[in-house]
Amino acid sequence: MASLRLITPELAEIAREELNEVTSRIPEDIGSLKAWLSKQPHLNPRTDDQFLVSFLRGCKYSLEKTKEKLDNYYTVKSALPEFFENRDPSNAKIQEYARLGVNLPLPYTIGAGGPRIMLARMGCYDPSKYSIVEIMKVCYMITDLLLVNDDVSVIAGHMVLVDLRGMSLSTLAQFSPTLIKKLTSVIEAFPIRTKGIHFVNPTTGFDALFKMFHGFLSKKIQERIGVHETFEALHKVIPKRYLPEEYGGSGGKLDSIIHDCTNEIVAYREFFLDDARYRNDEKKRPGKPKNASTLFGVEGSFRSLELD
Repeated sequence: MASLRLITPELAEIAREELNEVTSRIPEDIGSLKAWLSKQPHLNPRTDDQFLVSFLRGCKYSLEKTKEKLDNYYTVKSALPEFFENRDPSNAKIQEYARLGVNLPLPYTIGAGGPRIMLARMGCYDPSKYSIVEIMKVCYMITDLLLVNDDVSVIAGHMVLVDLRGMSLSTLAQFSPTLIKKLTSVIEAFPIRTKGIHFVNPTTGFDALFKMFHGFLSKKIQERIGVHETFEALHKVIPKRYLPEEYGGSGGKLDSIIHDCTNEIVAYREFFLDDARYRNDEKKRPGKPKNASTLFGVEGSFRSLELD
């Protein structure tokens, strides 16, 4: 039997009903995936059972989709070193960015088998002092931890809450079309389903940003987007008890949530140092290599060219 964490009955039902999970068949599915991975000369992935089952669940146990997703996950990680290299949590700069609390997994899920709420606070940092690339690096560190540790995220997915309060035109100016393409490519590389995206407190310039992002999102996700002018409107979609006190809820204080999230990143230092080993060698890929230049155009290739 595959060595996997036990999951709650509610999550087991979702995995069975929505993700096509058949418990007795998991070892065979993982074995097939490992056999395929061993024959891919360009891939150097993690192969522990828990990690691989996260991809199987995220792809609803389609072996072909899982292969494609795993390949894409490491392709994106290898092609975007600005997001996925130098991720040592003992670095004071990384801790400083984490303490900003731009991206936070909230402690309470929507019901026993509901999705994890991801709070993105786009207006909580000064864009003249902090880099959007470093902001996103820490965001993806958090997502990597959820991928390996949080069965709720993997099985029930994410409900994304984007708070636009305080977001300035300077923040908006950081989102070039190339950056947006990179960000959406990373989102698609993770085997975590987006169950909905809710924007609250829309500000000046939001329409322009929304239009840019909207074009890069799949039709399914586009249909799961909501915009709410007030917290009262938001509470009709996400009940108060799941939200932080600062959002009119009873789900803890933001400072405490940020503190816990930062501490968890620091506690997983060995994980992040180990993760740096698992990257693609595109020189060994059968057929045409995939890198920043082929994936994102010339602008995305500068860092890659320096490293070659």
